[in-house]
Amino acid sequence: MPVERPQLTLAERLYLPQVLQGIAVTTRHFARNLVLHTLHLFGLARDRAAAVTTQYPEQRKTYSDGYRGAHRLTLKPDGSVRCTACFLCATACPAKCINIEAGEHPDPGVEKYPVRYEIDTLQCIYCGMCVEACPCDAIRMDTGEHAKPVEDRADAIESKESMMARGIRSIATQGGAGPSWREQDPTAPPTRNGGH
Repeated sequence: MPVERPQLTLAERLYLPQVLQGIAVTTRHFARNLVLHTLHLFGLARDRAAAVTTQYPEQRKTYSDGYRGAHRLTLKPDGSVRCTACFLCATACPAKCINIEAGEHPDPGVEKYPVRYEIDTLQCIYCGMCVEACPCDAIRMDTGEHAKPVEDRADAIESKESMMARGIRSIATQGGAGPSWREQDPTAPPTRNGGH
């Protein structure tokens, strides 16, 4: 079935009216902000806000409470990582940015542990599925830290050691059982969300 296409006028085919409208909007915003910033310098029109640029990293905007932040790995009381290399976080990850290499733990009471645990932050969409999938509270996203800027793609890969450095000791029973599930060590420093 043929689709009838509307006939465009010459002006519409040249996109000239749309380009001029865009330039007009940009010029209007520029002129408004220029006038307001100039008036603010002289102490006038303080009640009218003008657009400002956050001078990152010297100035930082506060994130909402729902912001997850960078990943961290929680630790056992002995300081080792809680992760059991079960691969549930990597399986649940829609971006497939988590790479885990499992190894045999030196302690015969522990089956395995992650020899290598990496997250490619350039691929990560910070959805939190890895946190929800983890049965032993080994990974969290409550740091409130923004992903660090990098110049080389290889520097964007978070290693197990860097995520453990942001981690704290978790008092949850290994495997997620027990009344203290998802709680933290009360002696640990508070996190961004006000908890410990």
